[in-house]
Amino acid sequence: MDERESLAAIYEWLPDTGDDAAVVDDLIFTTDMLHQRTDFPAGTTRYTAGWRAVGASLSDIAAMGADATAAIAVYAAPEFDPDELHAFIEGARDVCELTDSRYVGGDLDQHDEFTVASSAIGHTDSPTLRSTASPGDVVCVTGTLGRTGAALRLFEQDAYERANALFQFEPRVSAGRALAPYVSAMMDSSDGLARSLHQLADASDCGFAIEWDRVPPDETVSELATTDAEEREFGLYTGEDFELVFTISHDRIDAARDASPIPISIVGNVTDRDVMIDDEPLPDRGYTHGR
Repeated sequence: MDERESLAAIYEWLPDTGDDAAVVDDLIFTTDMLHQRTDFPAGTTRYTAGWRAVGASLSDIAAMGADATAAIAVYAAPEFDPDELHAFIEGARDVCELTDSRYVGGDLDQHDEFTVASSAIGHTDSPTLRSTASPGDVVCVTGTLGRTGAALRLFEQDAYERANALFQFEPRVSAGRALAPYVSAMMDSSDGLARSLHQLADASDCGFAIEWDRVPPDETVSELATTDAEEREFGLYTGEDFELVFTISHDRIDAARDASPIPISIVGNVTDRDVMIDDEPLPDRGYTHGR
């Protein structure tokens, strides 16, 4: 089985899975694994790796509309360089501080490839789910999309300082908390906007009709993408921008915008079936481990 087939099987075996994080009473749990080969391009600093690995788990907490409490990580590498290990811890600690949570350590392991397994815990008595979107709602995103695609291009160009800065995204925990009372369904965009919409459609048994011109590009996209096709690749399919994708009724969007600490863009509508962009099918394509 590939990654998606494996996840589908897990959802059948474990009915409590299927959202960005697991809910046990009012606690939110999530875990992620990132690898050197697939997640940390050449030139990624250990500080950025710590930030990004822990930030990915905090993004799952954000998608559930929860407060972030704490995070831990397993750090595995061929050898333990003290400067690299310290930089990793500083990155992990700084991204936690940004979300009013704490980085409280983890474990060490020797491995032939630098690998991080991170986990985060949060709290809410009213989690936001993927399975509650309704036709007639609008679909929105926070912030901008394409930032990671632009960063990957900069890594290819050996522009490491700027690329690392783009890789240090802000998990949308405060936005998730603020939006939770208003949204009908929510998840993060870690797999890309296109795949996120397909995942929401599957979970909620609905469809989407979005418009490319309404998808908000990061300011770096037009600078670094060389064609219109590349701009779409960055904005729709590259993934790992870690913004929030959510559905909401028309009569709540103004209140949600007032509550959100970051800009919100309406990119389309929830429909009865199919996932479309500009009246054409939107491919179910995005980030996968092992790419």
